[in-house]
Amino acid sequence: MQVLNLPDEIFNETIRLKNAGKSIGLVPTMGALHDGHFHLIKKARQENDLLVVSIFVNPLQFNNKEDLENYPRTVEADLQHLQSLGVDIAYVPSEQDMYPELPQVSLDFGRMERVMEGEFRPGHFSGVGVVVTKLFHQCNPHRAYFGLKDLQQYLLVSRLVSDLSIPVEVIGVPIVRETSGLAMSSRNQRLSAEGRDLAVTIYQGLLLAKKLWEEKQTPDETNRAVNAFYKEQTGLSIEYTQIVSPGNLEAKLVNDDQATVICVAGYVEGVRLIDNLYLRQD
Repeated sequence: MQVLNLPDEIFNETIRLKNAGKSIGLVPTMGALHDGHFHLIKKARQENDLLVVSIFVNPLQFNNKEDLENYPRTVEADLQHLQSLGVDIAYVPSEQDMYPELPQVSLDFGRMERVMEGEFRPGHFSGVGVVVTKLFHQCNPHRAYFGLKDLQQYLLVSRLVSDLSIPVEVIGVPIVRETSGLAMSSRNQRLSAEGRDLAVTIYQGLLLAKKLWEEKQTPDETNRAVNAFYKEQTGLSIEYTQIVSPGNLEAKLVNDDQATVICVAGYVEGVRLIDNLYLRQD
């Protein structure tokens, strides 16, 4: 496995391999790798001749300085995992190499970025869009893989690629959960054993929503019941729960036969966690 740090290095190597007819898959990560990442990497490994995994904690997408400072960084362990998974290139740029100057360009994804995560994390998706665009230009992938725990991110990256005619296929990979149901996340590393037990109630609330949806409860009724359940969980602070159409993230007004997903964000022990669950698939 090659470990490359400079944008010119990864660009030249991937262009060379692309010109040689190799298909390239990219899994962008911020490190602190876990089984959810490994699921992405294994899928990308199966579908491409060459696999690139990037590790970069992107400061532009953090609107909370403390959250950025506390984000887990485990690069040496991450590289060992990537080696064992058959990754061809690990791309690990420094902040200085990725941003020699603070970018002046920002991205506006319109209404879709002003709900849910965008409402509570202003500037987050502009930062995501900038770094993803840079990674696509630097790594030259045919395909890029994103976990669907970050559903809004996946949808906005798909819109970015479509609107700007970037020749990359964006592939969403389902959420990987622990046996308890807790969605796997790098942030889980910051939770105590008690905190992890409490965090499981986030998923339990989503399961309650699915049960109520199948009983033909309205979106308002479902949201009220789920939020009442969450309020009973001492130590759990919910930021939002929203029932939306996954195609455009518009709030659902009725319980119908169209695809519907419930999304939630909250805090346990000061750690911000997100999750989602389809109440109805297409």
